[in-house]
Amino acid sequence: MPPGKVLQPVLKMKVDELFLCWLSESSTQAMLRDCLRRIQMPERGAGDAEQPGPRLAAAAPDPAWRPRECEGPGAPGPTPASTALPVGAASSARSGPPVRGPRRSGGTRVVQTRKEEPLPPAASRSIPTFYFPRGRPQDTVNIDAVITKIERTFAQFPHERATIEDMGRVAKACGCPLYWKGPLFCSAGGERTGSVSVHKFVAMWRKVLQNCHDDAAKFVHLLVSPGCSYLVQEDFVPFLQDVVNTHPGLAFLKEAAEFHSRYITTVIQRIFYTVNRSWSGRITCAELRRSTFLQNVALLEEEADINQLTEFFSYEHFYVIYCKFWELDTDHDLLIDAQDLARHNDHAISTKMIDRIFSGAVTRGKKVQKEGKISYADFVWFLISEEDKKTPTSIEYWFRCMDLDGDGALSMFELEYFYEEQCRRLDSMAIEALPFEDCLCQMLDLVKPQTEGRITLQDLKRCKLANVFFDTFFNIEKYLDHEQKEQASLLRESDSEGPELSDWERFAAEEYDILVAEEAAGDPWEDGYEAELSPMEQKLSALRSPLAQRPFLEAPGSLGAVELYEYECGDDDLPPS
Repeated sequence: MPPGKVLQPVLKMKVDELFLCWLSESSTQAMLRDCLRRIQMPERGAGDAEQPGPRLAAAAPDPAWRPRECEGPGAPGPTPASTALPVGAASSARSGPPVRGPRRSGGTRVVQTRKEEPLPPAASRSIPTFYFPRGRPQDTVNIDAVITKIERTFAQFPHERATIEDMGRVAKACGCPLYWKGPLFCSAGGERTGSVSVHKFVAMWRKVLQNCHDDAAKFVHLLVSPGCSYLVQEDFVPFLQDVVNTHPGLAFLKEAAEFHSRYITTVIQRIFYTVNRSWSGRITCAELRRSTFLQNVALLEEEADINQLTEFFSYEHFYVIYCKFWELDTDHDLLIDAQDLARHNDHAISTKMIDRIFSGAVTRGKKVQKEGKISYADFVWFLISEEDKKTPTSIEYWFRCMDLDGDGALSMFELEYFYEEQCRRLDSMAIEALPFEDCLCQMLDLVKPQTEGRITLQDLKRCKLANVFFDTFFNIEKYLDHEQKEQASLLRESDSEGPELSDWERFAAEEYDILVAEEAAGDPWEDGYEAELSPMEQKLSALRSPLAQRPFLEAPGSLGAVELYEYECGDDDLPPS
């Protein structure tokens, strides 16, 4: 292969496969063990440095490598006169005993001494364990003390049985956050009997403590189905239903059960959007550890206002997403087609990009391919990616859409393919479009790709203005907004530090205020004064809107039809974890 040429992914996989086949051969392993033994021999006998011949004889099993003085009787081949006689020469009548005896005994003694010394093992140094799929074991955990504390807690309940209302105290006795109570209750079989006995819960929790050594492993163990080691979307339903039923920030939803399934669906999609970095549809312990999801679950106990938890649980964010979907879903079948999605944001997104979304590049399910429709779950991914193109997931989302041939890089042809429609739309608006060559120069200066003529996913993730790049090729409204700003101001916005709101949080907050104002203006008894409504009354008013007057599917049924993304990670920027 020419020097400097980088192996393509498929070729590299084949080379790795051939290397592993060669490494697994018994002859290869024997050769490597011999080489390792010869390397380690100087560390064993520093005092025998004056006898290199016997040391080599003990290290190398191949007779061809041994010095002649160490060969056995009858060894063939002549030797120079200056060297010691072969042992087979002892039978010669011309060799006197004074000459033969010392040489024979001295050589034999050295060889026997080296043979009596045990050879070092192939791995002379033990490598400490470095992979802990269920967390690093902790010697300080006293399982018996934890079990005793749990038994004392159960002793306070009638017949030592805990209901779902009692599981909050049990969760604290286990040392878990409060809102682990739902998974603890279900994992011990409480959803079938309505209560959990102390013996069954202790047996379950002792097994968890023995096999799971950190919060991520414990949480996955509590939620997964039997025989699985990863979380799928249905596993989160009981946990989130308990949050909806008991969190004080969602108390107003108790009287609107029809909203429960849509809220749960939204939170689940946001969890997978942020946590499932491999796009596999399966959240592993490793992905859960790298995310902030468990920290947000712990904050549910401390934060009474659910809207402050903007990463996953915010009701305001859910309300904005669902209202946007409702505006497009004119027939209210919980599915939208390409014509419906094209109306988003006043037809701001190009038709070529809409077609790519419905091609299956970032969606899954039979309805997309057969009926040309996407579900509400797919729309959650679309809207978050559309309004915030700076996050890793959103960059991956739009990169998959623009990568027409799926080769892992955006070519100049693919960029021109999307930019042509932008030029036509600008011409229809009586705006002079920048020639593609000039636009391309600007984008290459913006991204600074490592390989000339190819823009990779890694290039876009390294670039701080990926949103400007994507909007240039398929969002006409945001493209014009960026054109009115100087690049320096865009860089200042991207470099801002501190508790600055993300693009998605800023969009959700503005849209929610607009929706609340519209609801307040729609009720005659409110007299148009939004300030007279408390936040709770605003939410209740929103629930009374026409959006709420429709039948909803039950949470398990509606979620069962939602599938996660089939596209496995094939790029180094998408770790399988």
